[in-house]
Amino acid sequence: MKKLITLASGAVLSSVASFPVLAQSSITLYGVLDNGLVYQSSGGGNSAVRAVPGGLFATRYGFKGSEDIGGGIHVNFQLEQAFSGQTGVATNPADAFNRLAYVGLSGGFGEVRFGLQNSPQYDVLQAAMDPSWVKSIASPMNNFNGLIIRANNGISYYTPTYAGLAAKFMVALRDSSAGTGNGIGFYNVVVQYSNGPLKAAAGYERGDEPGVGAGGSYTLAGGAAAGPGAVFSVFNAGASYGIGANRIWLAYHTENLTNTPKYMQHDVYQISDSYEFSPAAMLSVMYGYLHDRTGKGNNAQEIGLLYEYSLSKATELYTAAGFIQNRNQAAYTLAGTAYSGLALTPGTDTRGIGVGLVHKF
Repeated sequence: MKKLITLASGAVLSSVASFPVLAQSSITLYGVLDNGLVYQSSGGGNSAVRAVPGGLFATRYGFKGSEDIGGGIHVNFQLEQAFSGQTGVATNPADAFNRLAYVGLSGGFGEVRFGLQNSPQYDVLQAAMDPSWVKSIASPMNNFNGLIIRANNGISYYTPTYAGLAAKFMVALRDSSAGTGNGIGFYNVVVQYSNGPLKAAAGYERGDEPGVGAGGSYTLAGGAAAGPGAVFSVFNAGASYGIGANRIWLAYHTENLTNTPKYMQHDVYQISDSYEFSPAAMLSVMYGYLHDRTGKGNNAQEIGLLYEYSLSKATELYTAAGFIQNRNQAAYTLAGTAYSGLALTPGTDTRGIGVGLVHKF
């Protein structure tokens, strides 16, 4: 394996070195601002109206650039920081760029990236699972699922697309300075297919001590946290088919987290439908069912609605609503893309509705 990696690296470097230097660089400043209001209540009598950031998109800004070094080869980089659009405070003030910080190469061979980056599951697979891209209180997949969102020390490879088929691979190395040893702490593989009205993707990821061993951020439904020696594994699959202005979506998610309460071992099934009334207006309906694999009956189900209206190419208004029915000790709540839902008594239902304004630049 070491010889294979060495030969591949040498081949890329040799090909780069053989091209004349015709450097042309570009740098882009970009960002997303998403602010809104949300009302949520639960069967336990807990309710609140809150001003929230990131109901549909995480508020962030970033820089990305590319240099053409000739021969079809580009050097790329991206730096990205998340912050609250309500307060202006960085999501993690200790980090200059807490979402993305990578450099890489792209060309006819595909693309490689090195550094802090999104996992392929988060970056591309979620777009195949429901019309919201697994965002907002309307998405059962967002409220029920755990996922390793991104990782430090990442090395990824994105293949070119052949006949609509592409694959994405990523590993993240452990950081010995954090006291977690060496070697691979996280890996993820995703396969995508897109041909005409059919879009499909599937992927598997595994992280040892997520957020520690792989140095990555991670989110788990139900508020559980990983402890020492924890292993978190996820398989996702999604497909959609377009018929005129209508698109039907199917998605499946299964996850397992060791050395935590067993209710984290579950499967989620979701069916969705989206309809474009016009190029500016779309309504999505999503239904999801969570099955507790432990046999304790901690099941849950949700129905969600999302209406999006584009005021321009850069600005969007949205309304998201959701209702979750929890059973036994299940305590799943309605969470926005970048904010947590209200805590509730296990076994109680919860409902909510939010409105927001998104501007992209």
